[in-house]
Amino acid sequence: MSLTPTEKLEHYLCAPGNGVFTVQTAKEKKEVLHRQLYGAIGDDANTEWKKKLKEYAYYKVDKPFVFGICHDNGGGILRGANWGPLFVRQVMYEKLTEESITYDIGDIRVIPHLLMDKYLNEATVRSCRSALYGNEHLELAVSPLSIAQEVVKSVYELNEGARFFAIGGDHSISYPLTKAYIQQQRARGKKVGIIHFDAHTDLLQQRLGIDICFGSWTYHILNDLERPYHVVQIGIRSSGKPKEHWEEKYGVRQYWNYDVRKRGMRAIAEETIEHMKKEGIEEIYLTFDIDAVDAKYASATGTPEKDGITPDEAVEAIQMFSEHLNITSGDLAEVAPFVSASHSGAEADEPEATLETAGEVSKAIIEAIQFPKAK
Repeated sequence: MSLTPTEKLEHYLCAPGNGVFTVQTAKEKKEVLHRQLYGAIGDDANTEWKKKLKEYAYYKVDKPFVFGICHDNGGGILRGANWGPLFVRQVMYEKLTEESITYDIGDIRVIPHLLMDKYLNEATVRSCRSALYGNEHLELAVSPLSIAQEVVKSVYELNEGARFFAIGGDHSISYPLTKAYIQQQRARGKKVGIIHFDAHTDLLQQRLGIDICFGSWTYHILNDLERPYHVVQIGIRSSGKPKEHWEEKYGVRQYWNYDVRKRGMRAIAEETIEHMKKEGIEEIYLTFDIDAVDAKYASATGTPEKDGITPDEAVEAIQMFSEHLNITSGDLAEVAPFVSASHSGAEADEPEATLETAGEVSKAIIEAIQFPKAK
């Protein structure tokens, strides 16, 4: 049975905040978000969401789509990033102005035990299709990362120039998102780059035999880019190998946090802008792992790391990029609101401090996507 892009989205998505399958857990949080977005809760909120989702099919939108990926099965240290989209959205929407408000198409539907369809046998795929869609014969993806890639592809079918901002989820979500993004932009003849904020390189080839996960996604999209140094990583500081290993072996461009401390974020951002312009990069995807920020500001995450960048530095860099580069999509990953990380040196109440940081960074990315000012 052949489905239209809109029909696929109706199957793949659920209302914002509903991406974690629960009955009562965080129900109050979901109701607050639904009142925020739809002025209603329960079935009424779901009806309003479905109505708006169908409307998106007819928009040639000039603002980014937002969607959540409530998935943490691609992590592996501390879980809990599946709750990120619900909690981050509430703070983010309180910060966004009327001018920069977005089109929220919801959350992808998640079976929390799965990662990608390629790891599943046919019987499992059929069983999961029955559970998600009520029909084992529908040719639809069932695993979170596979669904995420299909959602982006479907959005592009509706609007080839669409831009999006996704909220994770662990950082494995960036693999399907950047995969679909790079393929789309290159099909349009665009030269693509990636700016990646993180405490970690995410350049493993595999982790415990699994090739796509939070620590390997960057490695697996390098071949999709014209050159590996079209990936610029900022904030790296937790690695078993030195900077020279990653740059020489894989060809990426890195600014470790000692570079930021020594030279200042403004200098790093200016050099990144110059590099992207020199390379003729026309479209940039910006991905932000919350652990790029120092743990004293953001410790509610699976791998909090000390000695990171400050929230102000993160926002400053994103704003500089938005003034000189064409940031056309992005994501924020690894916010885990229920994770307690007092051991990491946090100086503020959690998860409030992490959510405040995530809200500010998300706002900056959305405004960068919303108002590209490439010169």
